[in-house]
Amino acid sequence: QVQLVESGGGLVQPGGSLSLSCAASSSISTFYHTGWYRQPPGSERQLVATISPGRATNYADSVKGRFTISRDNAKSAVYLQMNSLKPEDTGVYYCMARRISSNIPIWGQGTQVTVSS
Repeated sequence: QVQLVESGGGLVQPGGSLSLSCAASSSISTFYHTGWYRQPPGSERQLVATISPGRATNYADSVKGRFTISRDNAKSAVYLQMNSLKPEDTGVYYCMARRISSNIPIWGQGTQVTVSS
């Protein structure tokens, strides 16, 4: 089974930027939808952005125009560029991969993003 490892979280001031990376242990190029989710403190996990094998993207309304999801199929990696960060973007960010023939997601361990002055 594919394993996912996130990196790139940290503390940033409001208005700043962070870039998250997700490395997969095996190829996810053709058969996996991928995405980023986040879990704010005291809240449920929520969609941030997804990207299909063909690179079709979908974003939560709250991050449109500020975040950009991308993937490198050759490296089996997924990225999330976050700009103009707000305190409400704070949370644990999880990478997700799901085979196109399955409805069972695979999750990474998560990386903390804190937006605070």
